[in-house]
Amino acid sequence: MTKQLQYGTTAKHFRWTIVALLLVQFPVGWLMPGIHRGMTPGSAMTFHVSMGIVILMLIVMRFAWRLTHPVSPENSLPAWQRITSEGVHWLLYALVLATTLSGWLSASMRGWSITFFFIFRLPRLTAPDSPISLAISRWHATAEWVLLVVVGLHVTAALAHAFVFKDWVMQKMLP
Repeated sequence: MTKQLQYGTTAKHFRWTIVALLLVQFPVGWLMPGIHRGMTPGSAMTFHVSMGIVILMLIVMRFAWRLTHPVSPENSLPAWQRITSEGVHWLLYALVLATTLSGWLSASMRGWSITFFFIFRLPRLTAPDSPISLAISRWHATAEWVLLVVVGLHVTAALAHAFVFKDWVMQKMLP
């Protein structure tokens, strides 16, 4: 399989759609009412979980696309920057996957009946009050903060390439 020099249109669409959805998802998650035992999920929770499922589907498709359509690392970068860049991208995939799955597990562990945008019921990933899902669901809040920090580092590095190094690395992913 030959590596491309630039990201294609499909990869760019995946990336920027996921970015846009995360920009909506984070505030919705933070502004929802507090979660407590015995509560019934409302519209905000249904929307938040539904958006999470969409993000989960897109990140899995983007991951599959990246595996089948690899892009060559920028040759002009020092080795440590190429390695770090590749590592951060794989970490972002893992964190988005972990954050979305831990949120779904959290809803399942609480025994909530959640619908996908009020259209059809989502399956529960675990039995209510399962000890393993309880441990994983507690990781959801931590995962979202770690994801936010890694995204911040990624954006900072991209801006450094655009405005400090002026090496056109960021242009590979711009629409």
